[in-house]
Amino acid sequence: MNISLNGKTAVVCGSTAGIGKAIATQFAQSGASLILVARNQEKLDTLANGLPGQHKTYVADFTNIKIVKEVAEKIAAENQVDILINNTGGPPAGPAHKAPAEEYTSAFNLHLINNHNMAQACIPNMQKKGFGRIINIISTSVKIPLNGLGVSNTIRGAVGNWSKTLANELGSFGITVNNILPGATATERLSSIISGKSVKTGQAIEDVEKAMLAEIPAARFGQPEEPGYAACFLASDFASYINGTNVVVDGGRTGNL
Repeated sequence: MNISLNGKTAVVCGSTAGIGKAIATQFAQSGASLILVARNQEKLDTLANGLPGQHKTYVADFTNIKIVKEVAEKIAAENQVDILINNTGGPPAGPAHKAPAEEYTSAFNLHLINNHNMAQACIPNMQKKGFGRIINIISTSVKIPLNGLGVSNTIRGAVGNWSKTLANELGSFGITVNNILPGATATERLSSIISGKSVKTGQAIEDVEKAMLAEIPAARFGQPEEPGYAACFLASDFASYINGTNVVVDGGRTGNL
């Protein structure tokens, strides 16, 4: 199966690091024209110049929902967007019952509201074209809450239900809305989570990693490219009848189907 995204334009949020960067790389290698969105212009330029093809960059700090909305509207006005990758770094770790209410509000804005504003800007042109792909990078906590990630568990679930609702509403327009749920993936966020557990428990980092790996049937952490491959497939014509679902990329860790 040769996946080609030739002729497609894809917005990739959080594109300069981790899973977002891996998705951008895979999309460019598959022929897509990219609209790279992140908060650092220098990193955006470095990425765009290092990928095959011609790509655009837009700066947006996702902690500011007003700016993200403005950038989303600018992108939609200046481009025909075929594919939208909603991808934002996760909220801080910690137990749900100790999190200040402001952390929930901040995470809700960071993830659901920003996702919504990006999608809302891009959907009208997708509807006119009769083709669209909205792919949200969330977390396996949509299926089973993860210990020590109280705010993230809560907000990720909200994003999951929002996306399923969109899928129901937009399917007749040739637009699919799906979620990728990465497991423990070798990114800066995973390193931060491991370091936090080490400090909290007094365990060595190596012991924390060993305990996490023991929960993964694949016996290793994922690589950012692996969710990227899933995103590339979901963005392609081959996935036209896959809509409103979660694709888990976690090496088998999640304890249910």
